[in-house]
Order: sequence, then structure tokens, then C-alpha cells
Amino acid sequence: MPSLLKVLGISFGVIVVVGVVVGSITWAVLATRPLPPPELKPLDWWENTIIYQIYPRSFKDSDGDGIGDIQGIISKLDHLVEAGVGAIWMSPIFVSPMVDFGYDISDFYNIQTEYGTMADFEELVEKAHNLGIKIILDYVPNHASTDSEYFKKSVDREPGYENYFIWADPIITNTSDRQVPSNWISQFGGSVWEWNEQRQQYYLHQFAIEQADFNFREPAVRNEMLNIMKFWFEKGADGYRLDALPHLFEANPNDHNGTYPDEPLSGDMFVRPDQAGYTTQVHVRDQIELYDVVYEWREVADRWTEANETDTKILLAEAYANISMTMLYYGDENNRTGAHFPFNFDFITSLSASSNARDFVYTILRWLTYMPRGNVANWVFGNHDQNRVPSRFRPNMMDGLNSLNMMLPGVAITYQGEEIGMRDGYVSWEDTVDVAACNQGNPDNYLEFSRDPARTPYQWDNTTSAGFSTNATTWLPVGLDYMELNLQAQREAERSHFKVYQALTQLRKEPALSHGEYHIESLTANTLILVRHLRTYDTYALVFNVGQEQDVVDLSTVSLLRDPLTVYISSIHSNRNIDDTIPLEGSLTLTAGEALVLRGSPT
Repeated sequence: MPSLLKVLGISFGVIVVVGVVVGSITWAVLATRPLPPPELKPLDWWENTIIYQIYPRSFKDSDGDGIGDIQGIISKLDHLVEAGVGAIWMSPIFVSPMVDFGYDISDFYNIQTEYGTMADFEELVEKAHNLGIKIILDYVPNHASTDSEYFKKSVDREPGYENYFIWADPIITNTSDRQVPSNWISQFGGSVWEWNEQRQQYYLHQFAIEQADFNFREPAVRNEMLNIMKFWFEKGADGYRLDALPHLFEANPNDHNGTYPDEPLSGDMFVRPDQAGYTTQVHVRDQIELYDVVYEWREVADRWTEANETDTKILLAEAYANISMTMLYYGDENNRTGAHFPFNFDFITSLSASSNARDFVYTILRWLTYMPRGNVANWVFGNHDQNRVPSRFRPNMMDGLNSLNMMLPGVAITYQGEEIGMRDGYVSWEDTVDVAACNQGNPDNYLEFSRDPARTPYQWDNTTSAGFSTNATTWLPVGLDYMELNLQAQREAERSHFKVYQALTQLRKEPALSHGEYHIESLTANTLILVRHLRTYDTYALVFNVGQEQDVVDLSTVSLLRDPLTVYISSIHSNRNIDDTIPLEGSLTLTAGEALVLRGSPT
């Protein structure tokens, strides 16, 4: 009989061997077993949506007066559904003398007659909501029309309204001449100070003379702004785009011996002394006090949402500022929250037709790097104040730029017409109506200042006035290219900007885009790649040649890509078709402006 020690030894050896074998088998099984799909956190309605900006005056005219209106928007809600839009933001529709086409509001509680009635607005809200489309209004807190009751009462020094606006006494020189309180220059040219004979004081206007700036150091003004916000929440608005926030405060005279300090000169030799940019503007924008107001608005919006048990009411900040000041709109280090996001204008201010792929990648990563953790990014390529995207970049880049907009993480924002590649319209000096151009321009240079070319009517089809109106005369002339470039033609074409746009909005529903991670790099000086990936789900990659010449790239250097790669979407100028195979190994040749969205196996 074997000894106990021997038995134990043999038994121990067996145990050890068996343990190793079993452990190896277990490890092998775990290594080959596919990981479960990651849990997809539910997103709030706005976090991955597409916001479509409508300039109401130019979207659709329903009554033949040559001016777009609310009923026109209602009649085209089907287009927004077809396009895959989740929310519409409308430029101002409130009562206004229309000096600045709605941004000079005289009655914040009613609808401009040429746009319709309150009943029309209520119908729009109901029908849009039934279609799953949210309504975002343009909230204009910085100023009011000089035709408003607020301003008239302030001129009269009516109790409660004396300090509703920024009033200042003149500076009297030794010769008794009346001088403006400071050298500050309006955004539309000329002094920000305008003399009011009745009140015998200057009032401040950072934009048109007819747009008097509110005094946000006056509690009554801040309370009234909250009343306006709550009123339209009650009417069904789902949020606000907050206009011109950098201009909400100016330097406090109490901090400067009771006077308004002069601005230092910028030194820009290409700007006239009466134009914005001649001075540095350190005293007239981005004052730190404005963030307290934004944080207060966010608190009110959140409380209103909670108290009324509605979907989230969102606030979007218009903020042309440096990156640090812009990020403060999200919130501060004291855990105060602000806007749901400040508009990201970097594609407007930092990129152009001459930018290369490295410029694009740097600009994108800059925002994502500075954005405070836990917040949502957004991407803006154009709006009613800027030249249209194909005119600012190049027409053959339109699909690639829309692809970037839709595939980057966060909220995509589309200005009306971008889905069909609308270009700037031609507006002669005689037809120019933009106050910025009229104030600063002349027949030789007005297009440097005019926003009219980006506001020409939407091109629906090739009928009278591009299908925008039954009237042959419209408030701005229709674009000269409307016979060829219009929505109807693109619906009927085998390939078109609109069909690319539709495919992109559908793609955004894929988990890799709604919840996945991103990787972006420049493959060459002219071609970038953006990869969106999420474990167990298909990977999608945008390859985009932003240059003006053919380019050759090697995709095998991108470790996140797996064979097989197939074309999911291609720009209309590409010779590649859907489901074409793109080899991971070897070279890929892209024509100028060509963009390909590729689908690959899960990572």
C-alpha cells in the first residue's frame, strides 16, 4: 500500500495540474466570449438632437405678401420631419418695427402681425409637438426697440422705469459743446451713444440706434426678463436661444469715478474710426456680471421644468468670446450651471476655405478639450449673420461639412438651406435692407457688412420665387441659382445634398454616434478622419479631403478600423457608391472635397 505521503504527493500533483488546466480553459473561454453590449444611458431629448434654425421672414410665405410667416412654417413641418430634425429655433417673431428684422422688439408678449397671430403660434407648437419637433424661440434680452413702452416710459422718467436703460449725461467741454460720454463704438458703426432731446441725456445702443440697451443692473429689468421667459414657457416654448449675451453689461461707471471709461485703440489700420474693431471693446462686452444672469435664468428654467413636470426647457447662449469666457456659459467652479451649451462658432471664426485638415482637427479638439467634463458639445457651421457655408468654404465641401456636423459628438445645428447646399444670394445695393450694411456700407463695399445674402428666401422648387411665395416680388430677391438648386430637384435626383443629409440624420441614431467615443486625426495635410465607435456596435468613419487637390491616404494606420470597410454615405461628387468595398490595406484616393462615411466591423 502506498505511503500516505506518496498518496498526498500524487494527489497534490494531480490537483495542481488539474487546476492549471481548468484555469487555462476558463481563461480561454473568457478571452473568446464576446463582451456584452455596453449599457446605453438614456439621453435627454436635446443631448443628441438636430436643431434647425429658421429665419421666419425667408422660410415660407403662406399669404403671398412676399414675407415668410408662421403658417408657412406650419405648411413645411413635413419637410423638417423628412429631414430628420428634432427641434426648430426661430429667429424673433415678436412685435417689431423691423429695423433689424425682429431683433428690435417693441412688444415681447405678442406676435408680429406680418408673421401671424398668437393663435398661429399656438397651432405651430401643437402640430410640431405632435410630430416630435421641439420649438426654441429667440430670446433678445440685451435691448428693446425705442418704440417699446419700456423705452417711452423711461424717456418720461416714469416711476419704476427711470433706469430701465443705460442713460448718461453729456460731457461738457470748455466751449460748452456737448460730447458723448465715451468713445465706445456700436456693432453697426458709429457711437453707441444717442442723444434724447426729451430726457436731455444720451442712451446707449450697442447695435442700431433704434435698439436701446437694457440696464441689467436694474432689478426691475431682470425681473421683467424672467416674466417674458415664463410667459413663452406657458405658451409651449421648449427653450430659448439667448441673443447677444456678451453685450449684456458694460463697464460700471461706479468703478471708474462715475464716468464711462474710453476704450483703448485696437491699432487695426484697416478699420475706420467709426467702425466696430477700431477700439478693443474691453469695456463693452464679456463683463463677468453677465454670467450671474445666465445662471439665474438656468435656475428659473430648471425650476419651471420641475414644477410643471415637462420635458427639459433648454437655454442656448450666443457667445462670440474667447474659449475661456465661452466655457463659463456652461457653469462655474462653484457648481452653478448656466446655458445647456454656448453656441460653438469655431467653424465660423477659425476655419475657412483655406484651412487644412490639421486646422480642422485642432479646432474640433480645442472645443472638446476645454469643454467642462459632463457637458454636451455642439457644432455650428452657419447662421443668419454669416455668409452661407458653401460660399464661405467651397460648394464641393458641403456634404463633408454636413457629415462632420452630424458625426461629431453632441448637438448638430443646421441653418435653413444647408441641407440642400444653398449658397449666398445676390442682393444689390438698391435691394439691401440690412441695417448693418446700410449704416456702414456704400455701393462699392456694402457686401463686406451685409447679412442679406445669407437671408435670401428658401429655394423649395423652380416655380415663381423658388416656391417661397406666389408673389414674384419678395422681401429679398431669390437666389439666382434657384432653377437648378432647390429642394424639389434634390428630392427627385438620384444623388443630392438633401439625400446625403437624410442619410446622415438617420446615421445619428446609431449607438456608435449617440453614445460612442470619438477619434479624430489628420491623415495628411488635407485629409482628416473622424471615427465613432462603441464596443459590439458597428464602427463609422468619415474620411474627408478638405483640400483643393486630389489626395492619397492610408487607412491601415488607424487602429480602430476593421475589415470589411464599406461605403455607407458618399458625397455627391464622389465616384464611389453605397456598399462599395474600401480596402483597409493600400492607398485610398480622394478627389478635392470628397467625403466618405465608411462602415466597419465593431471594435
